[in-house]
Amino acid sequence: MNRGFWRGRRIFLTGHTGFKGGWLATWLLEMGALVTGYSLPAETEPSYFQLCNLDRKLVSVTGDIQDRRSLETAITRSQPEIIFHLAAQPLVRRSYREPLLTLAVNVMGTANVLEIARNIDSVKAIVAVTSDKCYENREWLWGYREDEALGGRDPYSASKACAELVTSAYSRSFFDRPESPTACATARAGNVIGGGDWAGDRLVPDAIRALTRDRPVILRNPAAVRPWQHVLEPLSGYLRLAELLATEGAPWNGAWNFGPAEESVISTSALLDLVFHMWGKGEWNAGDNAGAPHEARSLRLDCSKARELLGWRPRLTIVDAARITVDWYRQALLSEPGDMYAFSAAQIHSYENLMTKSRG
Repeated sequence: MNRGFWRGRRIFLTGHTGFKGGWLATWLLEMGALVTGYSLPAETEPSYFQLCNLDRKLVSVTGDIQDRRSLETAITRSQPEIIFHLAAQPLVRRSYREPLLTLAVNVMGTANVLEIARNIDSVKAIVAVTSDKCYENREWLWGYREDEALGGRDPYSASKACAELVTSAYSRSFFDRPESPTACATARAGNVIGGGDWAGDRLVPDAIRALTRDRPVILRNPAAVRPWQHVLEPLSGYLRLAELLATEGAPWNGAWNFGPAEESVISTSALLDLVFHMWGKGEWNAGDNAGAPHEARSLRLDCSKARELLGWRPRLTIVDAARITVDWYRQALLSEPGDMYAFSAAQIHSYENLMTKSRG
């Protein structure tokens, strides 16, 4: 990843008030990019966006990606060179409660971004972030590749598969042409962990809330296996992909998986035990899952394409990922944190140093 490439680049980032978007905004700012964020207000209190005071460090536009007029105004004014689209309804269980909202945000929101971007000549690259859950999950023991069938049993997974189809259609219709100034790709990441996530119905945020209240975590699916990775791992892939899209164009269009090494594909209970070990206490109890909405038992990604073509690979073990995640929460909750931006930036720089060492 070329830090110099990002210095002074105009970036438009949807979902910048969310967990993943906040970390991406921080990394871009640390490399000298000029970031405009577009999102609804942060949904949790506290939030990564709030604790890092990101509203003081970038141009923050409050808006809904379903509001095409507002979104178009924001993108047109910022004249971005690169668009990262992360805004979404990101929770499986919420999608059962609010399926129409999930489909509207994740499908039509994506279409709005692409439709506006294709008519703005400054845009050189679009990275639309979807999910590993876009695949038709057959509970295989091996990882899904980018050309596997898309699907989705729950509304969230289906919405992400639809977002992939919409992006592919736009890419083949408008961005694959020789005269197009814009290249476009989708990114499918595994389950991310890291400091600053307070969303409901997510394993690590639920664990941190339980730890601070001295209560056990009620674990719905202790044996469910997921491709866990620290949030900086897929973000490094998004940044590398965007750089190549912007400089070399259409050859980098398409879908890309960004997942962890095989040893990081572990059960929810195993990850929780790691978090508790790092924290120094904690316990979980198996909950009654009778009547609960369906959730996949196993999910893996094959990231051979990103490894071979992008030169990307995960750098953190699952132990390292759990450790730096707990470090962030401990700094935020058990001490006098002040502005967590500096602490987050330090974790990013440490990760960059790890990338440099492993590359050498």
